[in-house]
Amino acid sequence: MSLVRLNIKGISYSQTQNGAYALILNEVDGDRKLPIVIGAFEAQSIAIALEKEIRPPRPLTHDLFKNFADRFDIVVKQVIIHKLVDGVFYSSLICERDKIEEIIDARTSDAIALALRFQAPIFTYKNILDKAGIYLKVNPKKEDDEEQDSILVDDLIVEEIEAASAEQEGYKNKSLEELNNLLEEAVNNEDYEMAAKIRDEISKR
Repeated sequence: MSLVRLNIKGISYSQTQNGAYALILNEVDGDRKLPIVIGAFEAQSIAIALEKEIRPPRPLTHDLFKNFADRFDIVVKQVIIHKLVDGVFYSSLICERDKIEEIIDARTSDAIALALRFQAPIFTYKNILDKAGIYLKVNPKKEDDEEQDSILVDDLIVEEIEAASAEQEGYKNKSLEELNNLLEEAVNNEDYEMAAKIRDEISKR
C-alpha cells in the first residue's frame, strides 16, 4: 500500500457543539482533506505547537513527552495513520534510538501533536484517504475555506452524536449478561469510550 503525505491545514471548531473540534489534514499532492474529530485538550496542544510564538509557562503533556524523548535521544521520525475502523483513526509513531527503530501505537490526535513538536512528517495509506478523504465544495460568492471547514465540523459532530445515540439504543435491547460480555470485550480491545457507555447502561439497570 502506498503512503500519502499529509499537511495540517488547521483546526476548525463546531458552531453548534461547544468543545467540539476537527483537525483538517491536507493531501500534499492533491486536493482531498482528511477531517478528524479531536478533543479540546488535544486541539489546544496542536494549536500551541502550530503557533510558534506561544509558549505555555509550564510544559503540556506533549511537551513533557518531547523533553523526555530528547533527554534519552529518542526521535519521532514519522507518524502513520494506518487504520480506520468505525470512524476511528489509528496511528503509529515511528521512533528511533541508537539506530534501532520502534513502532508505538498512539491516538491520532496525540501522534499529530508529537509530530509537530518533532517536525516529523505525517502519512496515511492511499486506501484510507480514498475511503475518508473529502473535497470541500466552495461557493466563491458566499463562503471561504474556513467557513466550509466549520460547516464540515458540524456535520461530523452530528454524525458522531447520531452514531452514539444509535449505539446507546442498541445497548438497551441487550441483557445484563450480554452487556457485561461487551464491557469485557471493550476493555480487552482498549476501547475505553465504548466501555464507559456500556458501564453507564449497566449502572442504569
